[in-house]
Amino acid sequence: MPAWHSGLVKTNHFDAPVAANYDADSTGMFDPALIGATVDFLADLAGDGAALELGIGTGRIALPLSRRGVPVHGIDLSQDMVAQLQTKSGAEAIGVTVGDFAVTTVGRSFRLAYLVYNTIENLTTQDEQVACFCNVATHLEPGGCFVIEVEVPQIRRLPPGDTVRAFLATPTRVGFDELDVARQSGVSHHYFFGEGRAETFSMPYRYAWPAELDLMARIAGLHLRERWAGWRREPFTSDSAAHVSVWEKPAS
Repeated sequence: MPAWHSGLVKTNHFDAPVAANYDADSTGMFDPALIGATVDFLADLAGDGAALELGIGTGRIALPLSRRGVPVHGIDLSQDMVAQLQTKSGAEAIGVTVGDFAVTTVGRSFRLAYLVYNTIENLTTQDEQVACFCNVATHLEPGGCFVIEVEVPQIRRLPPGDTVRAFLATPTRVGFDELDVARQSGVSHHYFFGEGRAETFSMPYRYAWPAELDLMARIAGLHLRERWAGWRREPFTSDSAAHVSVWEKPAS
């Protein structure tokens, strides 16, 4: 399906060079076992209904979910990422709207909406994140669910006075976060090396604690249904580095 545009738009950090290398540079995300567990979880919630992916990107989750028989529509700010998606087998079954997923509407309702791989943090203010929850609520059918996969802020690992935390160091890639704890924000810096390639990519983000996300959900009229440490429904504990949370719209 062709992509269509709805309004415009904030700064797009996922331009053509980033989009062209996105799949190759995010190899950990493409582990078949991880994708399988993610799709199983989402397909179970979608049932015989349709799903809306916010930040659909190159289709890492949307394509296998669609192949499972779940109708998927996506929203993404980056036309370049959408262009990569549309080169792939099965993309013709997925509709995409280009726009800011905090406010973009698609004119229909869904059984399921979801945000994966920390994408809620791409909205860099609290107001934008609240707007996203409210936007999702307007798209959900009664009884429908909103799923977010996101990190738990690792502030305990930041020594007093430090503002930088490394999260990746390999011969071909280095990554670190530059944090502003007072503003609950950060900038994620990525450096890529090898085969004649030396590139950098930096992107701002806003982190939020699970309890803050629960309050955003309540503002939007949703309630917490379940929370896990991962897609295989591992128990969520004080030591969990991430969470998969499900909020539900009341059935009536």
